[in-house]
Amino acid sequence: MPVHEDLRFRAGDLALAATLTLPDAPGEGRIPWALLVPSWLPRARDGDWDRARHPAWFDDGPAGPGLLARMADALAARGVASLRYDPRGCGESDGSWESSDLFSRIDDARDAIGAMRSRRELDLRRTAIVGHGEGTVIALSVAVADPAIGALGVIGGFARSFRDVMRRGVTERARTGRDRQHPAVAALDRLAEEIVERVERHEREVTLSIGDEVVTLALAGWEQAFRTPPLALATMLHRSVVILHGSDDAWADPDEARLLADVLRESGNDPVIQLADGSGHDLADAADDVIEAFADALVARMEPRELPPVLVAIEQMSSSLDSSA
Repeated sequence: MPVHEDLRFRAGDLALAATLTLPDAPGEGRIPWALLVPSWLPRARDGDWDRARHPAWFDDGPAGPGLLARMADALAARGVASLRYDPRGCGESDGSWESSDLFSRIDDARDAIGAMRSRRELDLRRTAIVGHGEGTVIALSVAVADPAIGALGVIGGFARSFRDVMRRGVTERARTGRDRQHPAVAALDRLAEEIVERVERHEREVTLSIGDEVVTLALAGWEQAFRTPPLALATMLHRSVVILHGSDDAWADPDEARLLADVLRESGNDPVIQLADGSGHDLADAADDVIEAFADALVARMEPRELPPVLVAIEQMSSSLDSSA
């Protein structure tokens, strides 16, 4: 069984709660590892809805592990460690999700990677990042600027502006009823066009009712998401990429995955794209072999990377500590 270690790391002025999952029988030397970044709306570190801090936002839902918990176990079975964390304002992390913005969440992912680089058991040269949904733009932003990240995974990702993706998702959820049982999803879908209009007027916030709760959402993160399409970031990426998408995703149409793959190919990458037939955004009904196939493809692409001088120094320092222990 994998070994799970709960920890906290600094993200700006906040402390975020996380779980580091280690393989129970690692091979010799340092362990390759991946950062797992969750999707839209308040989420817990396992990738499921954050029912602890936002109980009125989501229905009780079926029991079962979240997508990122399943991915962590699949990676551990292949000798790869992973870190997943509660986003700010969710689970056991500090802060407020409602007032957070996209660029802060990108910085949080960078801080998570930085914190793990002090772990002597982890391999700085074999690092990956996996983004689910909104995590797509976070993972791409981090990977473009960090040469030590060797592989990128995208699950339920998107290519175009979130404004366009959101509108298409609202239409799809209205047609199918997917995820409309959650009060937060229904409320945001009703207010989607008003959010777009307020963002275009550069307004700072919007108020909406979720059940009996009145919530004020800061709009900075929405504006940042509208103006940061992943396809623009993909043109700057030169890395191995694995894409997984549910055929019945009501948040990001599978066409988004195909478009992202096309842009990556045009930029000199060779992405692998996998389709989970009949699965939705969270792949809750996807069989284990779907998750395992993605993990296999990602692990195969975690080749050692050349490190920048500062990381070489960190690597040498921790090696010296190991030899003197």
